Amino acid sequence: MPKTSQIQQMQSGAGFIAALDQSGGSTPKALKLYGVSEDAYNSEAEMYNLIHAMRARIATAPSFTGNKVIGAILFEMTMDREIDGKPTATYLWEVRNVVPFLKIDKGLEEEADGVRLMKPINDLDTTLERAVKAGIFGTKMRSVIDAASPTGIAALVAQQFEVGKQILSHGLVPIIEPEVTISIDDKAEAEEILLGEISKQLDALPDDQQIMLKLSLPNKPNIYAPLINHPRVMRVVALSGGYNRDEANKMLAQNAGMIASFSRALSEGLSANQSDDAFNSALSDAIDSITAASLAG
Repeated sequence: MPKTSQIQQMQSGAGFIAALDQSGGSTPKALKLYGVSEDAYNSEAEMYNLIHAMRARIATAPSFTGNKVIGAILFEMTMDREIDGKPTATYLWEVRNVVPFLKIDKGLEEEADGVRLMKPINDLDTTLERAVKAGIFGTKMRSVIDAASPTGIAALVAQQFEVGKQILSHGLVPIIEPEVTISIDDKAEAEEILLGEISKQLDALPDDQQIMLKLSLPNKPNIYAPLINHPRVMRVVALSGGYNRDEANKMLAQNAGMIASFSRALSEGLSANQSDDAFNSALSDAIDSITAASLAG
């Protein structure tokens, strides 16, 4: 079961959750933004070695501690590897006081009815058992909304909560992530529909269960206040979704009670070619700005 201290940190910690969970499809892009081109590796194994080195460099930086980074989401291969001679999840919690999460989804189906549902997550129970043994606190799974389709959004949210209940049965806390694509014309309408569907699912959960939500930064500030204040929600976090850090921070600061869970906006400006001093300084500035935005609401 989750540690009481970890629950408290997730409920009220003054900071944000780092998303260090780029997987197969997004890893080359993440490495390119980090200054590592595709000709720097010759195999998938080499690619994953490079992305783990990037994540380890972030996790061992002086500013990456639970004082401001209250949690971190990991890719499965990252969970299975070590940082400074310790299993990654153990290192994060015992050395850095950062609560570890695990990305569990296996990608998206093709778009249908305005949404992209999650692909089947094969052997999920086995993965969740491994996560518990590794010291993981919770999980994250992403699906995508591309249009304000009431039926599509209802099906997407229902799928998320169905899998979420399976995760809860293992004593883990699911982060449910129904991302709304930031470029769609009917984004605001989609967010209204999403709010209603999530509220229905939350109201149907038992009183003793809590989940977390990871949502796109909304067009209408504070639209998700009912979710933030819902008794069955441990925390609501925001994904940057393609906004740059300054834009994401500005929007986040307008939403009281919502904190960041940024990936690209966190690593923006970091480079494999930077000296340790330059890298650590850039990361510290990023962490400070994202924390300030998370606490501004």
